[in-house]
Amino acid sequence: MCLLSPTIPAKYQKDLQMPDPIHIHAVCKPTVHLECLLKENSTCRFDLIREDVRQWMVDNYSVIVLDSDVLGFDIHETLCGFIENIRVVEVSGSLEEVLQLDQVELEIHIYKFSKIVNHSEYLEDEDDTPAANIINLPSEILEGIWETLIFEDDLKKSLLLFIHAIMLFSDHGVDQNIIALNRLIILHGPPGTGKTSLCKSLSQKLSIRMSKRYPRSQLIEINVHSLFSKYFSESGKLVGKIFGDILKIVEDGDSFVCVLIDEVESLVSARKAAVSGCEPSDALRVVNALLTQLDRLKSKPNVLVMATSNLLEAMDEAFIDRAGIVSFVGNPALAAIYSILRSCLNELARARVIESQEQIITYAEAIMKLYSCPASDSSKLYRISEICKGMSGRLLRGLPVIAFSRYIQKPGLSLADMISALYQVAKEEQKRLEQR
Repeated sequence: MCLLSPTIPAKYQKDLQMPDPIHIHAVCKPTVHLECLLKENSTCRFDLIREDVRQWMVDNYSVIVLDSDVLGFDIHETLCGFIENIRVVEVSGSLEEVLQLDQVELEIHIYKFSKIVNHSEYLEDEDDTPAANIINLPSEILEGIWETLIFEDDLKKSLLLFIHAIMLFSDHGVDQNIIALNRLIILHGPPGTGKTSLCKSLSQKLSIRMSKRYPRSQLIEINVHSLFSKYFSESGKLVGKIFGDILKIVEDGDSFVCVLIDEVESLVSARKAAVSGCEPSDALRVVNALLTQLDRLKSKPNVLVMATSNLLEAMDEAFIDRAGIVSFVGNPALAAIYSILRSCLNELARARVIESQEQIITYAEAIMKLYSCPASDSSKLYRISEICKGMSGRLLRGLPVIAFSRYIQKPGLSLADMISALYQVAKEEQKRLEQR
């Protein structure tokens, strides 16, 4: 019997049209996330201080602005004694940056820097190179990195929402044989684009977001080069040992574990190259061992594996296939370049390295003033940003240092002087890149 696809009558087709995702969000209130950093000596209960913050916000704020510090809590008898900082960090379910407090749900995340000493793990019978570095989260050394990372396509928010979906599906007991809950994220792209920094700061962000569920969090940075043994055929066993140790940590249901494998292509080079004789058979064992360990971790709800690579095409297809998200992180486009350079100049002004009475305006504001005020600082910075197309984020954040060292060399000069120096250096660096 031949089964034919049914033809849907025209009068029913409108009813079957998929809704716009934006309208799906409109059914419920947007959620605004606040992060509250406690003082080092605070001994308060997180649940009690969370409710105090919520009530104080309701009593004192009618409007909240995204990416801003909450001010005024220092006059509150309880809050001033326990809280170091409160910041509005994100909104989900809305594209607005200014929101009415009575029209949103507040999600308040209380956190405190871990006092547990970070340490390194070593493998027996190997050299003195650590196999992994373990950072206890939230960590003071990772604080603020998330906010400095600027990407084009809302990558940071997409990663958070993906992990939230994975956790929610796990909580509801979704069968992983039916729906793949792949807890592996691969970020790939050219060097210097912020892939490793994004992974580290993502682990910090998750430790804060999930502190109610997981009172302890760790970031385990695997040293890929330590997993290649000086003894032939032993590398696969080393991979098994380090992941066996990770599995023991994950068995603690109160701990959330982020595993970072930087430059993973050196560990998971394509097996077809090994089969053809282009790679030694030991490399084949390493790939097989890693895939086996990832499959063992897949059923654990309290682990996330993050991998970065400069060469996605060199990686084994089976490894890529195990990822829940594979995202390209390229060099910043014009808007991101402007935002990066703007943040650098504003920071120099804050630190009094240069003199400026006010901060440089945002990219959106600069676009509006580009032709009406061509001589303004923002318009000049826009033109510098155009020169910098193709530069990595790492290079862009180094330009102010080069500009200062070559053309200024002493603090106290004006913002205009710094912009002029930055313009010269941008042209010089772009010329150098073109001559490569």
